[in-house]
Formats: sequence, C-alpha cells, structure tokens
Amino acid sequence: MKLWLVRHAQPLAAAGVCYGAMDVPADEQATAAAVQALADVLPPGLPVRTSPLRRCVQLAQALGELRPGPAARADPRLAEMDFGRWEGQPWQSLGRTEIDRWMADFAHHRCGGGDSVASFMARVQGAVEEVRAAGADTVWVTHAGVVRAVRLLALGVAVPRHAGEWPVDGPGFGQWECIDLLR
Repeated sequence: MKLWLVRHAQPLAAAGVCYGAMDVPADEQATAAAVQALADVLPPGLPVRTSPLRRCVQLAQALGELRPGPAARADPRLAEMDFGRWEGQPWQSLGRTEIDRWMADFAHHRCGGGDSVASFMARVQGAVEEVRAAGADTVWVTHAGVVRAVRLLALGVAVPRHAGEWPVDGPGFGQWECIDLLR
C-alpha cells in the first residue's frame, strides 16, 4: 500500500525561524499551485489525513474542493515536531550550547522543552501503523519532519541514534512523495 506524503506550501514565517509546532498559515497562491499539481497525479477517492496546523489544513481543504472524495480528517500525530521555547526564535539565536546538547543526545533531548526525536518518532509510528492496519492507500498532508520520520520508519529505523541518521533532504514546500509501506 502507498502512503502519499504531501508537504504544506510555503509558510508565512520569516526565513531562519524555528516554526515546527507554530500554527502559521501558508501562502495562498503557493497552496493553490501545489493543490493543482497534486490533483493531477493523485488517484481519486483516497482518504486524506492532515496535520491540524493551519498550513496543512489549508492545503487539505483546497484539495477537497478541487477533487471529490472523503473530507480530510485532522490527525495531531501528523503535526511537526514541537520545539518548545525554541518556537518562533531564529535558529541562529538559540546558541551553540543548545544545539550541542541536542546533538549529544539526539534521540532523547527535549528540544526547547518540547518533543524529543524519540517521542516524535513514536507519535508518527502510531499513525503509520494505523495506515498499515487499514491496508489502503492514504494521503497525508503534513510537514518535512514527518516525511523524514516516515522514511526512517519504512527502513526499519524506529529512532535514529545520532543526527547523522536523520535524513537531510526533505520534500520542498508543496511537494510530495509516495512511500510503499509493504516493504
């Protein structure tokens, strides 16, 4: 079965700012363009799950308006990693010490007091297992971090031991990929 992973369009957030769990909207024109491109390739009638964050809900709703099918359902497990007090801060302002603490215990450090990579991965894994149990192709409108987590889970990596195991590249804004969950 295939899991379609769709990243939200360009968010209306300043460049270089940590906005994981921040509920920022996406650019409306970029959302419309992404939905149009996706609608041309997406098989009809697939169930759609979306992160409850506004930038994803915008895309899921626009997709529902453009093509028939079941209404999108919000799933908090598809939300981006929560960076706690780092949210809304420029990454550069966090300081080397904060980042070094995270890198020293990549899996279990609670970033800014928010999620750890391990807790984030467990949350996403629960949603992946639900898709596997349903046995049907599904669309997720979500975030780059969730896409990266699903990639690792599909490879059998439940929790990366160090930052070097975390996928560097992710889908661009408004882009998507399919992962075969039967492998």
